Amino acid sequence: MALPSMNSPLSRRTLLRTLGAGAALGGLAGCGVRPAYVSPGDRAATDVSATDKRLTWANWPLYIDTDDEDQTRRPTLEAFQKRTGISVEYVEEINDNDEFFGKISPALMNHQRTGRDLVVISDWMCARFVRLGWVQEMDRARQPNVTKYLDPLLRSPAFDPGRKYTVPWQSGITGIAYNRRRLGRDVHSVAELWASDLKGRVTLLSGLDEAFALLMQGNGVDITRWTADDFHTVCDQVEQQVRKGQIRRFTGNDYIKDLSSGDVLACQAYSGDVIQLQADDPDIRFVVPEEGAELWSESLMVPNLARHKANAERLIDYYYDPEAAAELAAWVNYVCPVPAAQDVLASAKEEETAALAEDPLIFPDAAMRRRLAIARDITSDERVEFAKRWNAIAGL
Repeated sequence: MALPSMNSPLSRRTLLRTLGAGAALGGLAGCGVRPAYVSPGDRAATDVSATDKRLTWANWPLYIDTDDEDQTRRPTLEAFQKRTGISVEYVEEINDNDEFFGKISPALMNHQRTGRDLVVISDWMCARFVRLGWVQEMDRARQPNVTKYLDPLLRSPAFDPGRKYTVPWQSGITGIAYNRRRLGRDVHSVAELWASDLKGRVTLLSGLDEAFALLMQGNGVDITRWTADDFHTVCDQVEQQVRKGQIRRFTGNDYIKDLSSGDVLACQAYSGDVIQLQADDPDIRFVVPEEGAELWSESLMVPNLARHKANAERLIDYYYDPEAAAELAAWVNYVCPVPAAQDVLASAKEEETAALAEDPLIFPDAAMRRRLAIARDITSDERVEFAKRWNAIAGL
């Protein structure tokens, strides 16, 4: 199992996601437009999985293991197909949550098939699909591995209690990255981003959904139940830091370049990116602040009217087998949603692979887990107002 290159799956997660289109589309989901809502009785199609052994799966680029010698081959997916006889059309078509929402929403709101049996999107966008009734409840009787092995921290987010409609594909942490050698000290808290020795050398994430939770945690807010007042307090603080020149800029995944070059000394960052940066520069550190950090996921869902639902559910459960989960984790370097995969990696013959089992950014230790929380999502009623304010601050 090989480590990924610097062209990481997280880089596709954070392609600069503005909420320009998203705010407009958010209005559709946002204002609870009733014609767009699909009632439970109208979500399922006749499932032909028993006689038609195939499925179509839409995912992000660079988000599954590939063979070192042949990048077109996907070992875990090939193993699933060989084991089950189910043919998988794997389509790397998702580059942006809002863009993908715009692509498939016309079909879903008009009670038409999307042509996809399985999709992977960020949980804050999954929340929109769940609210609109655009995804089907999964049959956990077909998913014993999910039932047994899904990380308890991820089992019941506010938007999908009990994970009836979604299953995490991979997870990650939004925290703080910094260059220990260039800064000359460690960073322990969100408030330290505003220290005088970091003036003009700090970046924040540009996306509203990516940025707000960690900043709230810096204020001691429980992000599982934050309020509008908490959001506006953060905006007031960030506006002040922008005026003072503390914040160099707001970024997508390009903070990687700034941190590597030394133009930036500390920034909001994703755990998976830092694992890869550390391979080239061990002075780059990642910290889960004392006040806590956001745990997020990108999750698998079965869209309405999918014709191969049982096949899709079987594939999801396959990736929750600890062996498959370990092979995937070793390639993507996300927080693995299957803690039992840690023992599998620890027993690997390759020393480099076995060492991943001890990386707290892939398998958070007990102390780190106590400081992680899943933020409640921005509701449909809040989104337009909040996006307008945040985008003005971030210059989007």
